[in-house]
Amino acid sequence: MTDFYIEHPKLFVSVDCIVFGFEENKLKLLIGRRKMDPGRGEWSLYGGFVGQNESLTDAAKRVLFNLTGLDKIYMKQVGAFGAVDRDPGERVISVAYCALINVQDYDNRLLEKYGVEWVDINKLPRLYSDHNLMVKKAISLLRLHLSSEPLSFNLLPELFTLTQLQKVYEGILGEEIDKRNFRKRVKMMDFIEKTDEIDKVTSRRGAALYRFNKKAYLEDPTFKL
Repeated sequence: MTDFYIEHPKLFVSVDCIVFGFEENKLKLLIGRRKMDPGRGEWSLYGGFVGQNESLTDAAKRVLFNLTGLDKIYMKQVGAFGAVDRDPGERVISVAYCALINVQDYDNRLLEKYGVEWVDINKLPRLYSDHNLMVKKAISLLRLHLSSEPLSFNLLPELFTLTQLQKVYEGILGEEIDKRNFRKRVKMMDFIEKTDEIDKVTSRRGAALYRFNKKAYLEDPTFKL
């Protein structure tokens, strides 16, 4: 520490992670009960304070890795939240980050370790402080970029059915999509490849499985779905 800026008050900076997953054909959010005051016992996003020698991104990656056990996952800054009275404990400015993960990759033992659970975004409880606002803004950003970035594939397993892909889109958009038009547009995407494998778990009749070809996408990243 130095003697610079000693005339100014010191503030706390934290990161809050908005972790979305896709399960049971629903878009879900990872939340838990706060284990600290203020707000102990309230539903909350998972977060932490930024360390003295950490960047915001490094702090978010650390918090996400601790919570999910996963690295190299999709993560994007949602925005800064700094209302004077947002935290009744101290003056805390929080920077929210959105993450998309495949629930199948998540170690369920971490649910118990951190006391978190997957909750349908349409059935979210009242969250601590301004966390509901953070989630609302994150969903708005996902909707804004859904048709121009291959976001949905971060929520799906490597092999997926077109029904699963459509359900992801509907979960993010919050509305139903015409099945015929959706599949017609999907077939125009070279980077959504049909495989020879069949899904006999989620589909009684056996649905074809598809995969996202990242290389094909990067060669022609023009994306509109």
